[in-house]
Amino acid sequence: RYQPLWPFADAAAAEAWRSRHREDGAGAWHLDPARTAVRFARDHLGFSEIDRAVKTNLDGAHARVHVGLAAEEGPRPMVAAVVHLVRYGEGADAPWEVVGTDDTTFSLTTPEYGASVGSPMTVGGRITGVDESIRVQVRRPGGGKALGEHCCVGAGGERSPWSARLTFRPAPGTTLTVVASTGGHVAEVERFAVTGVTVP
Repeated sequence: RYQPLWPFADAAAAEAWRSRHREDGAGAWHLDPARTAVRFARDHLGFSEIDRAVKTNLDGAHARVHVGLAAEEGPRPMVAAVVHLVRYGEGADAPWEVVGTDDTTFSLTTPEYGASVGSPMTVGGRITGVDESIRVQVRRPGGGKALGEHCCVGAGGERSPWSARLTFRPAPGTTLTVVASTGGHVAEVERFAVTGVTVP
């Protein structure tokens, strides 16, 4: 049901980490959903300005972490996205895995979550805002450079549709992260949304 986006590509990788952690305690951040969500934004997506978990909601094996950055005006930080994570496995030492985002004023609905895709690919959703500039990327589980990128789509209004046509280098048999981001008013990335897709 859920797409394993990061940091583990599959259950075997998560279990291998758990075995190592039991031996030497390394990588303890995998047990903290807030730290995992922030690292997903910074390390996997490359959004260096996103540096904090503003709020974390836990519900059994699920966590929703509001990640964000310091606001130039006012005491409250800006929330860039609500990252959805699930426990990968059973037990208290099961690590957390990013499986998507809960979208509000900026959504990514095309392609559908879990869809089988190829290149080129149409990406789209809805956005509320003024003078927005949307960048779209496709990223593989292991990180590194984006497999494809489209920049940028001008958008704005109240729940206005946006779309882009993206060409990328397919990685057969993998789950990929499609990420859309917008910003430029007070930070390079002020909001982002992700979805998980597969390449047959």
